[in-house]
Amino acid sequence: MPNSPSPTGSHAAALTDRTDDRPVYVIGGGPGGLAVAASLRARGVRAVVLEKSDRVGASWRGHYDRLHLHTTRRWSALPGLRIPRGFGRWVGRDDVVRYLEKYTEHHGLEVVTGVEVTRIDRAPDGSGDWQLTATGGRVLRGRAVVVATGFNHTPRIPDWPGRDTYTGELLHAAAYRAPAPYAGRDVLVVGIGNTGAEIAADLAEGGASRVRIAVRTVPHIVRRSTAGWPAQATGILVRRLPVRLVDRAGAVMCRIAVPDLAAQGLPRPDTGLYSRVRQGAIPVQDVGLIDAVRTGAVTPVATVASFDKDTVVLADGTRLTPDAVIAATGYDRALEPLLGHLDVLDGRGRPVAHGGRSPKGAPGLYFTGFTNPISGMLREMALDAERIAKKVARASR
Repeated sequence: MPNSPSPTGSHAAALTDRTDDRPVYVIGGGPGGLAVAASLRARGVRAVVLEKSDRVGASWRGHYDRLHLHTTRRWSALPGLRIPRGFGRWVGRDDVVRYLEKYTEHHGLEVVTGVEVTRIDRAPDGSGDWQLTATGGRVLRGRAVVVATGFNHTPRIPDWPGRDTYTGELLHAAAYRAPAPYAGRDVLVVGIGNTGAEIAADLAEGGASRVRIAVRTVPHIVRRSTAGWPAQATGILVRRLPVRLVDRAGAVMCRIAVPDLAAQGLPRPDTGLYSRVRQGAIPVQDVGLIDAVRTGAVTPVATVASFDKDTVVLADGTRLTPDAVIAATGYDRALEPLLGHLDVLDGRGRPVAHGGRSPKGAPGLYFTGFTNPISGMLREMALDAERIAKKVARASR
Protein backbone atom coordinates (compact mmCIF):
# COMPACT_ATOMS: atom_id res chain seq x y z
CA MET A 1 0.00 0.00 0.00
CA PRO A 2 1.20 3.58 -0.59
CA ASN A 3 2.41 5.62 2.33
CA SER A 4 -0.21 7.95 3.80
CA PRO A 5 0.21 11.21 5.64
CA SER A 6 -0.75 11.00 9.29
CA PRO A 7 -3.52 13.38 10.41
CA THR A 8 -1.07 15.59 12.27
CA GLY A 9 1.93 15.60 10.00
CA SER A 10 4.22 13.30 8.04
CA HIS A 11 7.35 13.06 5.99
CA ALA A 12 7.22 14.73 2.58
CA ALA A 13 7.82 11.46 0.75
CA ALA A 14 4.33 10.33 1.71
CA LEU A 15 2.92 12.67 -0.92
CA THR A 16 4.23 10.79 -3.90
CA ASP A 17 1.45 8.18 -3.92
CA ARG A 18 -1.46 10.30 -2.71
CA THR A 19 -2.14 12.87 -5.42
CA ASP A 20 -4.36 10.97 -7.87
CA ASP A 21 -7.58 11.89 -6.06
CA ARG A 22 -7.07 15.63 -6.64
CA PRO A 23 -7.37 17.06 -3.12
CA VAL A 24 -7.52 20.74 -2.31
CA TYR A 25 -3.99 21.84 -1.49
CA VAL A 26 -3.52 24.43 1.23
CA ILE A 27 -0.10 26.07 1.17
CA GLY A 28 0.97 27.08 4.66
CA GLY A 29 0.45 25.48 8.08
CA GLY A 30 -0.27 28.64 10.05
CA PRO A 31 -3.64 29.75 11.46
CA GLY A 32 -5.10 30.67 8.08
CA GLY A 33 -4.17 27.44 6.36
CA LEU A 34 -5.27 25.23 9.24
CA ALA A 35 -8.61 27.06 9.48
CA VAL A 36 -9.32 26.52 5.78
CA ALA A 37 -8.36 22.83 5.99
CA ALA A 38 -10.66 22.27 8.98
CA SER A 39 -13.56 24.08 7.30
CA LEU A 40 -13.09 22.02 4.13
CA ARG A 41 -12.91 18.78 6.12
CA ALA A 42 -16.14 19.69 7.91
CA ARG A 43 -17.81 19.83 4.48
CA GLY A 44 -16.43 16.51 3.35
CA VAL A 45 -13.72 17.94 1.10
CA ARG A 46 -10.26 16.46 1.40
CA ALA A 47 -7.62 19.10 2.06
CA VAL A 48 -3.88 18.55 2.32
CA VAL A 49 -1.84 21.22 4.07
CA LEU A 50 1.70 21.66 2.72
CA GLU A 51 4.06 23.22 5.28
CA LYS A 52 7.67 23.92 4.41
CA SER A 53 8.91 23.77 8.01
CA ASP A 54 8.81 20.74 10.29
CA ARG A 55 5.81 21.84 12.40
CA VAL A 56 2.59 23.81 12.20
CA GLY A 57 2.61 27.40 13.39
CA ALA A 58 6.23 27.96 12.39
CA SER A 59 5.99 31.75 12.25
CA TRP A 60 4.40 31.92 15.70
CA ARG A 61 7.17 29.79 17.16
CA GLY A 62 9.70 32.36 16.00
CA HIS A 63 8.09 35.47 17.48
CA TYR A 64 9.56 37.33 20.44
CA ASP A 65 8.90 36.01 23.94
CA ARG A 66 6.75 38.92 25.14
CA LEU A 67 4.22 38.69 22.33
CA HIS A 68 0.53 38.28 23.14
CA LEU A 69 -2.41 38.55 20.81
CA HIS A 70 -3.81 42.06 20.58
CA THR A 71 -7.21 40.48 19.95
CA THR A 72 -9.32 38.74 22.54
CA ARG A 73 -9.36 35.00 23.08
CA ARG A 74 -13.04 34.88 22.10
CA TRP A 75 -12.53 36.57 18.73
CA SER A 76 -9.27 34.85 17.89
CA ALA A 77 -10.48 31.23 17.79
CA LEU A 78 -10.50 29.32 14.51
CA PRO A 79 -13.58 27.41 13.25
CA GLY A 80 -14.57 24.39 15.28
CA LEU A 81 -12.45 24.83 18.43
CA ARG A 82 -12.46 27.45 21.16
CA ILE A 83 -9.25 28.70 22.68
CA PRO A 84 -9.05 27.39 26.28
CA ARG A 85 -10.18 29.88 28.92
CA GLY A 86 -7.02 29.11 30.88
CA PHE A 87 -4.95 30.85 28.21
CA GLY A 88 -6.28 34.19 29.41
CA ARG A 89 -7.96 37.05 27.60
CA TRP A 90 -4.81 38.04 25.68
CA VAL A 91 -3.25 34.77 24.54
CA GLY A 92 0.54 34.51 24.70
CA ARG A 93 2.81 33.24 21.94
CA ASP A 94 3.45 29.80 23.43
CA ASP A 95 -0.26 29.24 24.04
CA VAL A 96 -1.06 30.22 20.46
CA VAL A 97 1.35 27.51 19.32
CA ARG A 98 -0.26 24.99 21.69
CA TYR A 99 -3.67 25.91 20.35
CA LEU A 100 -2.58 25.41 16.73
CA GLU A 101 -1.13 22.00 17.58
CA LYS A 102 -4.34 21.01 19.37
CA TYR A 103 -6.42 22.39 16.50
CA THR A 104 -4.58 20.19 14.01
CA GLU A 105 -5.09 17.14 16.18
CA HIS A 106 -8.71 17.92 17.06
CA HIS A 107 -9.77 18.17 13.40
CA GLY A 108 -7.57 15.31 12.20
CA LEU A 109 -5.97 17.49 9.56
CA GLU A 110 -3.64 16.13 6.90
CA VAL A 111 -0.51 18.22 7.31
CA VAL A 112 2.54 17.27 5.30
CA THR A 113 5.68 18.96 6.56
CA GLY A 114 8.99 19.59 4.84
CA VAL A 115 7.39 20.47 1.51
CA GLU A 116 7.84 23.91 -0.01
CA VAL A 117 5.75 24.82 -3.04
CA THR A 118 7.82 26.88 -5.45
CA ARG A 119 5.37 27.48 -8.31
CA ILE A 120 1.64 27.28 -9.04
CA ASP A 121 0.37 26.71 -12.58
CA ARG A 122 -2.79 25.67 -14.30
CA ALA A 123 -2.81 21.99 -15.15
CA PRO A 124 -1.60 21.70 -18.76
CA ASP A 125 -4.46 19.45 -19.88
CA GLY A 126 -7.07 22.22 -19.70
CA SER A 127 -9.07 20.42 -17.02
CA GLY A 128 -9.26 23.45 -14.73
CA ASP A 129 -7.13 21.73 -12.08
CA TRP A 130 -4.05 23.31 -10.57
CA GLN A 131 -0.49 22.01 -10.70
CA LEU A 132 2.02 22.64 -7.93
CA THR A 133 5.77 22.34 -8.29
CA ALA A 134 7.37 21.51 -4.94
CA THR A 135 10.68 20.58 -3.38
CA GLY A 136 12.23 17.28 -4.34
CA GLY A 137 10.99 17.53 -7.91
CA ARG A 138 7.40 16.85 -6.90
CA VAL A 139 4.56 17.84 -9.17
CA LEU A 140 1.20 17.81 -7.39
CA ARG A 141 -2.28 18.21 -8.80
CA GLY A 142 -5.33 19.55 -7.02
CA ARG A 143 -8.84 20.65 -7.83
CA ALA A 144 -8.23 23.90 -5.96
CA VAL A 145 -5.39 25.69 -4.19
CA VAL A 146 -5.50 27.93 -1.14
CA VAL A 147 -2.45 30.14 -0.59
CA ALA A 148 -1.94 30.85 3.12
CA THR A 149 1.77 31.60 3.30
CA GLY A 150 1.28 34.59 5.56
CA PHE A 151 1.17 38.37 5.74
CA ASN A 152 4.57 38.40 7.48
CA HIS A 153 6.54 36.10 5.22
CA THR A 154 9.96 37.51 4.35
CA PRO A 155 11.66 40.06 6.67
CA ARG A 156 12.42 43.32 4.92
CA ILE A 157 15.27 45.67 5.84
CA PRO A 158 15.49 48.85 3.73
CA ASP A 159 18.58 49.26 1.61
CA TRP A 160 19.74 52.33 3.51
CA PRO A 161 22.81 54.07 2.04
CA GLY A 162 25.89 52.84 3.87
CA ARG A 163 24.07 49.96 5.52
CA ASP A 164 26.82 47.52 4.58
CA THR A 165 29.41 49.68 6.33
CA TYR A 166 27.67 49.67 9.70
CA THR A 167 29.93 48.20 12.37
CA GLY A 168 27.29 47.83 15.08
CA GLU A 169 24.74 45.05 15.37
CA LEU A 170 21.91 45.25 12.82
CA LEU A 171 19.05 42.77 12.85
CA HIS A 172 15.46 42.54 11.72
CA ALA A 173 12.76 42.39 14.39
CA ALA A 174 12.05 38.82 13.25
CA ALA A 175 15.34 37.80 14.90
CA TYR A 176 14.57 39.52 18.22
CA ARG A 177 13.50 37.26 21.08
CA ALA A 178 14.07 38.93 24.47
CA PRO A 179 15.74 42.00 26.02
CA ALA A 180 18.39 40.15 28.04
CA PRO A 181 21.13 40.33 25.33
CA TYR A 182 20.64 44.11 25.19
CA ALA A 183 20.86 44.86 28.91
CA GLY A 184 23.12 47.86 29.46
CA ARG A 185 23.29 48.63 25.74
CA ASP A 186 22.16 51.55 23.59
CA VAL A 187 19.52 50.33 21.13
CA LEU A 188 17.73 52.04 18.24
CA VAL A 189 14.46 50.47 17.11
CA VAL A 190 13.49 51.51 13.58
CA GLY A 191 9.75 51.52 12.93
CA ILE A 192 6.82 52.27 15.20
CA GLY A 193 4.23 49.75 14.14
CA ASN A 194 2.92 47.27 16.70
CA THR A 195 6.09 45.18 16.59
CA GLY A 196 8.53 48.09 16.91
CA ALA A 197 6.50 49.72 19.68
CA GLU A 198 6.34 46.52 21.71
CA ILE A 199 10.02 45.68 21.25
CA ALA A 200 11.00 49.20 22.33
CA ALA A 201 8.93 48.87 25.50
CA ASP A 202 10.35 45.40 26.10
CA LEU A 203 13.92 46.69 25.82
CA ALA A 204 13.23 49.60 28.19
CA GLU A 205 11.70 47.29 30.77
CA GLY A 206 14.44 44.71 30.24
CA GLY A 207 17.40 46.87 31.16
CA ALA A 208 18.72 48.47 27.98
CA SER A 209 20.73 51.58 28.93
CA ARG A 210 19.03 53.67 26.27
CA VAL A 211 16.19 53.00 23.85
CA ARG A 212 15.23 55.21 20.94
CA ILE A 213 12.58 54.54 18.33
CA ALA A 214 12.88 55.98 14.83
CA VAL A 215 9.56 57.29 13.51
CA ARG A 216 8.88 57.85 9.82
CA THR A 217 5.11 58.40 10.12
CA VAL A 218 3.50 59.21 13.46
CA PRO A 219 1.11 56.33 14.25
CA HIS A 220 -2.31 56.30 15.80
CA ILE A 221 -2.03 54.74 19.24
CA VAL A 222 -5.01 53.13 20.95
CA ARG A 223 -5.42 51.39 24.27
CA ARG A 224 -5.73 47.64 23.86
CA SER A 225 -8.61 47.80 26.32
CA THR A 226 -10.43 50.72 27.93
CA ALA A 227 -12.57 50.04 31.01
CA GLY A 228 -12.71 46.40 29.93
CA TRP A 229 -13.83 47.22 26.37
CA PRO A 230 -11.30 45.83 23.84
CA ALA A 231 -10.16 47.95 20.93
CA GLN A 232 -10.94 44.98 18.70
CA ALA A 233 -14.64 45.27 19.54
CA THR A 234 -14.63 48.85 18.32
CA GLY A 235 -12.81 47.74 15.18
CA ILE A 236 -15.51 45.18 14.46
CA LEU A 237 -18.32 47.67 15.02
CA VAL A 238 -16.93 50.45 12.83
CA ARG A 239 -15.71 48.45 9.82
CA ARG A 240 -18.83 49.24 7.75
CA LEU A 241 -19.24 52.86 8.85
CA PRO A 242 -18.23 55.87 6.73
CA VAL A 243 -14.53 56.66 6.97
CA ARG A 244 -15.03 60.31 7.95
CA LEU A 245 -17.37 59.38 10.78
CA VAL A 246 -14.90 56.87 12.21
CA ASP A 247 -12.04 59.35 11.81
CA ARG A 248 -13.93 61.94 13.87
CA ALA A 249 -14.93 59.45 16.55
CA GLY A 250 -11.40 58.09 16.68
CA ALA A 251 -9.95 61.56 17.23
CA VAL A 252 -12.29 62.14 20.17
CA MET A 253 -11.49 58.77 21.75
CA CYS A 254 -7.76 59.34 21.29
CA ARG A 255 -7.87 62.62 23.16
CA ILE A 256 -9.77 60.97 26.00
CA ALA A 257 -7.70 57.78 26.33
CA VAL A 258 -4.21 58.67 25.12
CA PRO A 259 -2.10 61.50 26.57
CA ASP A 260 -0.53 64.12 24.32
CA LEU A 261 3.07 63.04 23.83
CA ALA A 262 4.12 65.89 21.55
CA ALA A 263 6.55 67.22 24.13
CA GLN A 264 8.27 63.81 24.15
CA GLY A 265 8.57 63.79 20.35
CA LEU A 266 5.43 61.85 19.46
CA PRO A 267 2.67 64.28 18.39
CA ARG A 268 -0.82 63.23 17.47
CA PRO A 269 -1.22 62.20 13.80
CA ASP A 270 -2.65 64.76 11.39
CA THR A 271 -4.61 62.14 9.43
CA GLY A 272 -7.69 60.19 10.50
CA LEU A 273 -7.38 56.79 12.14
CA TYR A 274 -9.67 54.94 9.75
CA SER A 275 -8.30 56.77 6.73
CA ARG A 276 -4.92 55.37 7.67
CA VAL A 277 -6.40 51.90 8.18
CA ARG A 278 -7.83 51.97 4.67
CA GLN A 279 -4.32 52.73 3.44
CA GLY A 280 -2.99 49.67 5.27
CA ALA A 281 -1.70 51.26 8.50
CA ILE A 282 -3.16 49.55 11.55
CA PRO A 283 -3.17 51.56 14.83
CA VAL A 284 -0.56 50.70 17.43
CA GLN A 285 -2.18 48.94 20.37
CA ASP A 286 -0.49 50.11 23.52
CA VAL A 287 1.20 47.46 25.64
CA GLY A 288 3.69 49.75 27.36
CA LEU A 289 4.85 52.30 24.79
CA ILE A 290 2.79 55.22 26.11
CA ASP A 291 4.24 55.00 29.61
CA ALA A 292 7.74 54.35 28.25
CA VAL A 293 7.64 57.50 26.09
CA ARG A 294 6.00 59.59 28.80
CA THR A 295 8.68 58.67 31.34
CA GLY A 296 11.56 59.02 28.90
CA ALA A 297 12.42 55.31 28.93
CA VAL A 298 11.88 55.32 25.15
CA THR A 299 12.76 58.38 23.08
CA PRO A 300 11.18 58.96 19.65
CA VAL A 301 13.61 60.26 17.00
CA ALA A 302 13.50 60.97 13.27
CA THR A 303 13.55 58.16 10.76
CA VAL A 304 16.82 56.65 9.55
CA ALA A 305 18.39 58.21 6.45
CA SER A 306 21.71 56.35 6.18
CA PHE A 307 24.56 54.57 7.94
CA ASP A 308 28.19 55.62 8.20
CA LYS A 309 30.36 52.94 9.82
CA ASP A 310 29.47 53.09 13.54
CA THR A 311 27.01 55.95 13.02
CA VAL A 312 23.31 56.09 12.14
CA VAL A 313 22.32 59.29 10.37
CA LEU A 314 18.72 60.39 10.88
CA ALA A 315 16.55 62.33 8.45
CA ASP A 316 16.92 65.51 10.52
CA GLY A 317 20.72 65.26 10.41
CA THR A 318 21.16 63.85 13.92
CA ARG A 319 23.99 61.32 14.18
CA LEU A 320 23.69 58.44 16.63
CA THR A 321 26.10 55.67 17.60
CA PRO A 322 23.90 52.90 19.04
CA ASP A 323 25.29 49.51 19.95
CA ALA A 324 22.47 47.79 18.07
CA VAL A 325 19.79 48.63 15.53
CA ILE A 326 16.62 46.54 15.40
CA ALA A 327 14.70 47.06 12.16
CA ALA A 328 10.97 46.65 12.73
CA THR A 329 10.49 47.56 9.09
CA GLY A 330 7.95 45.01 7.99
CA TYR A 331 7.80 42.03 5.70
CA ASP A 332 7.28 41.17 2.08
CA ARG A 333 4.55 38.76 1.04
CA ALA A 334 7.04 37.21 -1.45
CA LEU A 335 4.32 35.79 -3.68
CA GLU A 336 5.87 36.76 -7.01
CA PRO A 337 8.06 33.65 -7.47
CA LEU A 338 5.10 31.44 -6.57
CA LEU A 339 2.43 32.90 -8.83
CA GLY A 340 3.55 36.25 -10.21
CA HIS A 341 3.09 34.85 -13.72
CA LEU A 342 -0.65 34.30 -13.18
CA ASP A 343 -1.61 38.00 -13.10
CA VAL A 344 -3.31 37.64 -9.71
CA LEU A 345 -1.25 40.20 -7.74
CA ASP A 346 -1.60 43.95 -7.47
CA GLY A 347 1.18 46.53 -7.76
CA ARG A 348 2.24 45.91 -4.15
CA GLY A 349 2.49 42.15 -4.64
CA ARG A 350 -0.72 41.33 -2.78
CA PRO A 351 -3.57 39.16 -4.09
CA VAL A 352 -6.23 41.04 -6.06
CA ALA A 353 -8.92 38.81 -4.54
CA HIS A 354 -9.21 37.42 -1.05
CA GLY A 355 -11.28 35.02 1.02
CA GLY A 356 -14.07 33.31 -0.90
CA ARG A 357 -13.36 35.12 -4.17
CA SER A 358 -10.93 33.80 -6.73
CA PRO A 359 -9.05 36.28 -8.92
CA LYS A 360 -10.63 36.92 -12.30
CA GLY A 361 -9.55 34.22 -14.72
CA ALA A 362 -8.21 31.94 -11.96
CA PRO A 363 -11.16 29.92 -10.63
CA GLY A 364 -10.20 27.54 -7.85
CA LEU A 365 -7.33 29.70 -6.58
CA TYR A 366 -7.91 31.31 -3.17
CA PHE A 367 -5.96 33.46 -0.71
CA THR A 368 -6.25 34.00 3.01
CA GLY A 369 -4.21 35.94 5.57
CA PHE A 370 -2.96 38.71 3.27
CA THR A 371 -4.89 41.57 4.86
CA ASN A 372 -4.37 43.22 8.23
CA PRO A 373 -7.89 44.33 9.22
CA ILE A 374 -8.81 46.53 12.14
CA SER A 375 -11.18 43.82 13.34
CA GLY A 376 -8.35 41.31 13.95
CA MET A 377 -6.41 39.08 11.58
CA LEU A 378 -7.31 35.74 13.21
CA ARG A 379 -11.01 36.63 13.24
CA GLU A 380 -10.87 37.45 9.55
CA MET A 381 -8.96 34.25 8.79
CA ALA A 382 -11.73 32.28 10.49
CA LEU A 383 -14.35 34.05 8.38
CA ASP A 384 -12.26 33.57 5.23
CA ALA A 385 -11.98 29.85 5.96
CA GLU A 386 -15.74 29.43 6.01
CA ARG A 387 -16.18 31.45 2.83
CA ILE A 388 -13.51 29.50 0.95
CA ALA A 389 -14.81 26.14 2.15
CA LYS A 390 -18.36 26.95 1.06
CA LYS A 391 -17.16 28.04 -2.36
CA VAL A 392 -14.96 24.97 -2.88
CA ALA A 393 -17.63 22.56 -1.61
CA ARG A 394 -20.21 24.10 -3.94
CA ALA A 395 -17.84 23.80 -6.89
CA SER A 396 -17.11 20.18 -5.96
CA ARG A 397 -20.79 19.31 -6.07
